[in-house]
Amino acid sequence: VQLQASGGGLVQAGGSLRLSCAASRRTFSMDYMAWYRQAPGKQRELVASINKDGRTNYVDSVKGRFTISRDNAKAMVYLQINNLTPEDTAVYYCWGPSYLWGQGTQVTVSS
Repeated sequence: VQLQASGGGLVQAGGSLRLSCAASRRTFSMDYMAWYRQAPGKQRELVASINKDGRTNYVDSVKGRFTISRDNAKAMVYLQINNLTPEDTAVYYCWGPSYLWGQGTQVTVSS
């Protein structure tokens, strides 16, 4: 099952975006889910994760600015991104171990 991320765009530094990810497994509520990003010329990196109990983890560089959440009834995962910086420019992907990588959503931050 493929994931579909959306919500990216071009924003100025200091702005905010809310990324969304639609999943479709009937057992979504049991799934570990995560957001990754890949900047030009760099490896894909894990930025945030959420387990079935709602426990979250973040890479240090986004702590305090990114918030991952989930809506099990809608089988959706979200990433709220605040206080964006140009270093956040990347393609953002959502992922879960039971899913195929889908097309990400581009986030571009201008200074």
